[in-house]
Amino acid sequence: MPNARKPKSSSASRASQVLVVGAGPTGLTLALWLARRGVDVRIVDKTEGPGTTSRALVVHARTLEFFQQLGIADEAIARGCKFAGARLWAHGEQRGHIVIGDIGKDLSPFPFMLVLPQDETERLLIEELDKLGVAVERRTELISFEDTGPNVVATLSNGETTQCLYLAGCDGTHSAVRHGLGIEFAGGTYAHMFYVADVEATGPMINGDLNLALDSADFLGVFPMPGKDKARLIGTVKDTAEDAARKLRWEDVSTDILKKLKVNVARVNWFSTYHVHHRVAKTFSKGRAFLLGDAAHIHSPVGGQGMNTGIGDAVNLAWKLAMEVEGRADEKLLESYEPERIAFARRLVATTDRAFTFVTQDGAIARRVREDVVPSVMPKLMSIDSVRRYMFRTVSQVLIDYRQSPLSSGRAGRVHGGDRLPWVGDNYAPLRSLEWQVHFYGDAKPGIAHADYPVHRFPWSEAAEHAGLQQNVAYEIRPDGYIGKVIPA
Repeated sequence: MPNARKPKSSSASRASQVLVVGAGPTGLTLALWLARRGVDVRIVDKTEGPGTTSRALVVHARTLEFFQQLGIADEAIARGCKFAGARLWAHGEQRGHIVIGDIGKDLSPFPFMLVLPQDETERLLIEELDKLGVAVERRTELISFEDTGPNVVATLSNGETTQCLYLAGCDGTHSAVRHGLGIEFAGGTYAHMFYVADVEATGPMINGDLNLALDSADFLGVFPMPGKDKARLIGTVKDTAEDAARKLRWEDVSTDILKKLKVNVARVNWFSTYHVHHRVAKTFSKGRAFLLGDAAHIHSPVGGQGMNTGIGDAVNLAWKLAMEVEGRADEKLLESYEPERIAFARRLVATTDRAFTFVTQDGAIARRVREDVVPSVMPKLMSIDSVRRYMFRTVSQVLIDYRQSPLSSGRAGRVHGGDRLPWVGDNYAPLRSLEWQVHFYGDAKPGIAHADYPVHRFPWSEAAEHAGLQQNVAYEIRPDGYIGKVIPA
């Protein structure tokens, strides 16, 4: 069990079906999905209030699809800003321009990339939870817990001892739930120290696009932010023993690259430094406790995958927990959470590790490739439609599948059990029920029916054929929008 301060005097206990520890985007999404399904959920967090700063910035298409199921995608888009391109800089000059635009057209109802900072994402989720009468219990820390078999008994920092059927650890890198379970968190820490700053600035790199400077001495990323002349800067700082002994300030950051690129910072609204880690928990569950988000996996910020991956964890587990507490699940349903999510986490850490190493690697050859070859080649590659589609499918996480899951079976044409349901017009609208359902595309043959789930029929179309669907095939759709079973006609 995690070590912590001595609890205060005991207070009244309120049992719940699920106790969520940690109120970041992962925990809030889990709690919201569960509350929408009528599960009695509590969510606690040790902080004083919602975050006002964050490193996570980009919300990808698959996350917006999940938000659409929860009815909050439009509001998320209204609070964020799309960016239509990426500009590559080297030697103080723009060397390449990648047009992004609606890169995922015909692949998702959200074919773009959205800048929506983590703190704004949290506010949106908190507001939706409030509407359901679920409030984050602040200044409340998990001290210890015991899995007794039929339930989990948890002790909180307010002195309360409470019971729950399931415990969800969404409590970040230093997770008390993970420590309490004694789960190994293998990996390492990169040598470079990074800074992140929200600024008001002007200059050629403040242009509404993502700008990346791959300089021989420094790395600088400039992300567009909602609001005039607002941007987020991410860069490297020299990390010496003296630096480690004190808290660095904006004034300590080398401004050479900013001057070189003519980034004129008028005001710094927020500044922080951090090291980048790469770790994956050995297991994502043990008994009645589960790990999600940064409690289960952390990796480099390449591709903006962290917050999105945690939200994907939450959605995957939420519907399974809901069915379990409703008494509608077999014993193997919850066991599918770990194999479905840990495989992707391991691939993601390995992929972002390679990309991050490339971006930060020293040496003449590495610098030449980074500064001269990539800015020339990448725009040309990204002008090829097949490359653009593949990049969108990968970065946006719509490519994630659960084909190897015990919940997946069947195949018809290009679509397998375990694939994300291809998006075709309005076929995502029924997913807002957060329930299992059956889809037919075309006229179902006489005698084909499904007694267990609602049936939705969609007209056959060229778009459905292009997406890989087959006419008159029955697709059992999971609550998270993935295909569970393909039943050929």
